[in-house]
Amino acid sequence: MISVAIVGHGNIGTHLYNVFSTANHVKVIHISPRDLSALKEIDITFIAVPDNVIGKISSQIKNSFVVHTSGSVNVSDLKNSGRKGVFYPLQTFTKGKAVDFSDVPICVEAENHQDLILLEKLAKIISNRIYHIHSEQRKYIHIAAVFVNNFVNHLYTIAHDICKEHEIPYDMLRPLIKETADKINKLSPAEAQTGPAKRNDIFTIQNHLNLLNRHQQEIYTKLTASIQNYGKKL
Repeated sequence: MISVAIVGHGNIGTHLYNVFSTANHVKVIHISPRDLSALKEIDITFIAVPDNVIGKISSQIKNSFVVHTSGSVNVSDLKNSGRKGVFYPLQTFTKGKAVDFSDVPICVEAENHQDLILLEKLAKIISNRIYHIHSEQRKYIHIAAVFVNNFVNHLYTIAHDICKEHEIPYDMLRPLIKETADKINKLSPAEAQTGPAKRNDIFTIQNHLNLLNRHQQEIYTKLTASIQNYGKKL
């Protein structure tokens, strides 16, 4: 049995608590950063709080092994006096939306081999995809994740606004969204790229720009240039 405490009630903390609560061989408690005095010694203490307070919160924890769940914070940024590690689930989390952890990549890191094995053992209880990733690699994984998730979702939002403004059902775009995502299971993203920027269709590009507001034009223009220049020596 691995005993776990999760500090923080945000998206990641809540989802980790939920999945550990139903997992075999894990005993988990969930506490607020304001209640650290009630924290008892257990095997692994998770800090699932905003990046800018990880150092402060960790410095107040006396437990022997403390890990954070951030994609962009070094393991050395933990300020507890004991052992340090990272347990980073590479997924987007929203409260109220369940996540199947069995397919979530989990990046683990620790300062010594025994702790790394412990984190790997815990990760394997909930996921089939475990990676030993050091802090420098994890920063770039997080950047890549922002591109494929956060930025793409913002583009969905812009498309949704365009559809709403012109009384077009956004649901019409869902099959296209699905096919675009499915395609990169068989092709590289560069091979899967299509559209007016890819074929340098200046006539269509200009027509699109004429229909967009200034903010949308700026984004459309930058993305078009990025597609057109991809692979070229700048």
